[in-house]
Amino acid sequence: MSKLREFSAVCRIAVGALAAVLMLASVAWGGDTENVLYSFQGGSDGSEPSGGVVFDQNGNLYGATSYGGGSSCAPLTTCGTVFELTPGAGGWTETVLYVFKGKAYNDGDIPSGGVILDGAGNLYGVTGYGGGGNCYLSGTKAGCGTVYKLTPNGSTWTETILYSFHGGKDGNFPAGNLVFDAAGNLYGSTLFGGGRGNCGSIYGYCGTIFELSPPSGNGGAWTEKVLYSFKGGNDGASPDGALIFDKQGALYGTTEFGGGSSNCTWHEDGCGTVFELKPPAKKGGPWTESLLHRFEGYQDGDGQWPAAGLTFDSKGNLYGMTLTGGKGGSGTVFQLRPRRAGAWSEAILYAFTGGNDGVASSGGLIFDGEGNLYGTSLGGSYHGAVFELSPPLMQDGAWTLTDLYDFKGPPDAGWPYAGVILDNAGNIYGTTLYGGTGQGCDDGCGTVFEVTP
Repeated sequence: MSKLREFSAVCRIAVGALAAVLMLASVAWGGDTENVLYSFQGGSDGSEPSGGVVFDQNGNLYGATSYGGGSSCAPLTTCGTVFELTPGAGGWTETVLYVFKGKAYNDGDIPSGGVILDGAGNLYGVTGYGGGGNCYLSGTKAGCGTVYKLTPNGSTWTETILYSFHGGKDGNFPAGNLVFDAAGNLYGSTLFGGGRGNCGSIYGYCGTIFELSPPSGNGGAWTEKVLYSFKGGNDGASPDGALIFDKQGALYGTTEFGGGSSNCTWHEDGCGTVFELKPPAKKGGPWTESLLHRFEGYQDGDGQWPAAGLTFDSKGNLYGMTLTGGKGGSGTVFQLRPRRAGAWSEAILYAFTGGNDGVASSGGLIFDGEGNLYGTSLGGSYHGAVFELSPPLMQDGAWTLTDLYDFKGPPDAGWPYAGVILDNAGNIYGTTLYGGTGQGCDDGCGTVFEVTP
């Protein structure tokens, strides 16, 4: 597991909640081909890409690495990078757009998600540590994390720290991808902070959902507002994954822990939740949180530890993954359907077995135009896989999982930990934490890959 998650702490929570329905699924095998577009070498070009990749309008790919880049960031070694991959006749060329400098420079340290693009081609992302906050790690002031922006200027890029988290009632350790609303405000989550709940002695408090609003004039500062602080217990704890909007402007996401169930393995803090945050009826009012589902772990085959965010289908149903739990004990793909009076019902579309199909990853899911879901799993061939999950041909039938490609490890890619994206031709792109030809890391320094149908 990545060092990024080794430094995450676990929350301590407690009792009660809701069960799920298990639908059995079948497994098929695909014959897709894979191409490693770039192998990170460690050192100056980065290592362990922390999130997925995103395309710009010209077909270039962008992402971030948790480590590498050359700057020293005690106690976490190197500080991480943002990179670009440009296609060409001879293959893809990597360019390091920015190397983080860490807390000593009030800069970010260890990108803890991917990047997103705005309409002008600027990049935005978060770092788990660094910035101006006074959070400590292993007795060293490491910062509480940042939100950053990279602006292109010819062949160079300029970084701006839009916000430094401070812990306490503010957030601490932002993670996952950011999302824009129509007005240009940014939204994201922090694993810890917020001033509520008791989520471990190292970081404290149970996490936040935040909004960053751009300045009204040039040269002004972005303004941060904590929209919701999780309480743990029967509430969620430690939101970790991309947020999504519905058409009414409500936010949806997952928390790794919390929910109150006592049926969870490895920890006593609940099995995780799916939540909704509704915007205020009047400007300046509070956002309202509702828990749509509390996971029950292994009880009745439900999942536990959702860490991958959510996606909508055209009918307003939500889809996501849990890292563990399910009938096979190795994670699930689940669906939540809205019901009357605000209730949602859960169905397990697929339960990983830990065998040839591997175990669920922390990457999100994505739909193609035909209603198929795509994602990544760990295990299987040990080094992970890319899969397709196809809906049943008949109502109430089983979803079919197709293993599109099994990673082989160095010099091939290995251990996909983020979600994937699709191009117009149906090719699949993503990153792996390890694998590739890099010699500066144990088991390779990570890759960007393409899987072709």
